[in-house]
Amino acid sequence: MKRGSDGGSDGNAGGGALLLAAGFSRRFGSDKRRHRLADGNSLLAASVALYSQAFAKLIVVLRPGDDDLVAEVQASAEGAKVEIVFCADAIEGMGRSLAAGAAAAQAWDYLFVALADMPWVSLDTLAHLRQEMQRAGSASIILPVKGNHPGHPVGFGADYLPALATLAGDQGARSLVQKAGDRVHRVVVEDAGVIQDLDTPPA
Repeated sequence: MKRGSDGGSDGNAGGGALLLAAGFSRRFGSDKRRHRLADGNSLLAASVALYSQAFAKLIVVLRPGDDDLVAEVQASAEGAKVEIVFCADAIEGMGRSLAAGAAAAQAWDYLFVALADMPWVSLDTLAHLRQEMQRAGSASIILPVKGNHPGHPVGFGADYLPALATLAGDQGARSLVQKAGDRVHRVVVEDAGVIQDLDTPPA
């Protein structure tokens, strides 16, 4: 399958995706990154496979001690360019994981922040969001919306990358989105995958 274009012609230009996979699955009750889906793949593997198909560049944020997941990430990426970042202070919240990943993407033109427990977004939706980001420009945020519910992944133009690298706490980039005003481009989609996650074990 042809991989998503990042819009650039060299290793630094263009954009990509940041997959946050350093959480502690407290509501799930076990490490949900390793939860097996109906097809036998883990939740993490499914998300890596999705985003490595949709974007030419991918950063995956893991926790220290997740060395056993590295091979699974690399295999799931199927040869795509993927960088693994270990967030030493992931226990402090999503903001720190996001900051660690964003610090590795400061040369990019844009960055889509994705969650590892949401592998059900369609490739067509991701392609559409990427095109909207490329049209909107460096001072913009792309927010997918399904039925008035904001979803993921959220795209940030280059102007926001330095701020992303300074985040902390459990709110991730929510404060940046709230302060962005009319720089936020709400993209209405019919894809339920942008709001579908896995917080608790299936019944």
